[in-house]
Amino acid sequence: MTRPLEGIRIADFTVHAAGPFCTHMLSQLGAECIKIETALRPDIFRKPHAVYGRAGPATFDQVASNKLSVRLNLKHPEGVALAKRLVAVSDVAAESFRAGVMERLGLGYEALREVRRDIVMVLVSSSGQTGPDSHFAGYAPLFGAWGGLGYLSGYRDGPPLEMRHVMDHSVGMNAALATVAALHKRRRTGEGSHVDVAAREVASSLVGDALTAAGAGVAPERMGNEDPQRAPHGLYPTAEADRWLSIAVDTDAGWRRLAALTGRQHLASDPRFATAAARVANRAEVDGVVADWTATQAPDAAAAALQEAGIAAHLSWRASDIAADPHMRARGAIVDVAETGDTTRAAVGFPARFSGSDQPGMTRGTPELGAHEEYVFGELLGLGQARIGDLIADRAIY
Repeated sequence: MTRPLEGIRIADFTVHAAGPFCTHMLSQLGAECIKIETALRPDIFRKPHAVYGRAGPATFDQVASNKLSVRLNLKHPEGVALAKRLVAVSDVAAESFRAGVMERLGLGYEALREVRRDIVMVLVSSSGQTGPDSHFAGYAPLFGAWGGLGYLSGYRDGPPLEMRHVMDHSVGMNAALATVAALHKRRRTGEGSHVDVAAREVASSLVGDALTAAGAGVAPERMGNEDPQRAPHGLYPTAEADRWLSIAVDTDAGWRRLAALTGRQHLASDPRFATAAARVANRAEVDGVVADWTATQAPDAAAAALQEAGIAAHLSWRASDIAADPHMRARGAIVDVAETGDTTRAAVGFPARFSGSDQPGMTRGTPELGAHEEYVFGELLGLGQARIGDLIADRAIY
């Protein structure tokens, strides 16, 4: 039994988060992913930065787990030559630089096709490889803002919200899907592909309903946690600090059950709340009634009582809840892997399971820079130790 992409090799030139998340997903499906960096300019996310409550390179640990690492100086002719040799024994070449960078390095699609005619090249960028805006660089907040997703995210009385990692990961997942499609095409036709993924277009693809409404003359607005047809619908405080309860009521019968549960049965027949349309029209009052009750309740007990009453409700889980969840652990959705500094951490696995094959997952932790050069340069590319030593001395491998 093998994982779905067992036997596929990726020459991974991606940096930061969106591109690396694409290849990270593919590696969990079984692809051998070789991350290409240089000590002269390592992936910026290798630098420790205090996010997720950690002082280490948290983002890098997340998207680089499961990968192999080699050093290549792509400003050196021999480094470029080695990169081409690696692509020649790979199925996919992935990159996430600004449009045109790979061409200037001598590693554009046409150059790579000369060494591997059926190569699948995946290019992840801010605005795509063509068009008047293709020269723009960008990070996750720009993708969400430019694609329209940020404008629709936030409360009615607040500004648009900055979209961060959710945007990077959405771009990466879309790029992984496109890569699998290109590999399927190659299996059918024998032809490689140039796959151009524009991050801002991924953001716009997530707001299709708003674009449809705008085309019909309706101006979409920020709604926070509201729903246009349901009330109550949102997150409500509990008796525990910063512990929030998600509640959604979609029928009049559900509202009556909620009113009874809160001890406010008279609200079930109150004309301000008796129908969905009335509740939506008086949303602020509805939310106030619900929040007054939830704020006095223990979070887990309140969620259980609401569910028992047939009302859609659940705690808004923190990362620590997910990492410790026995269901996620039992499915292998949360696994422990090695990270930078020889410690272990919880990591999120691939969010799908396949019948008839070994399941996706991570078989190794975060690679140290250049940790797998003996295998890649020696076994795969057939270089002897003396030649590797010369290339290191000349800083082609650096």
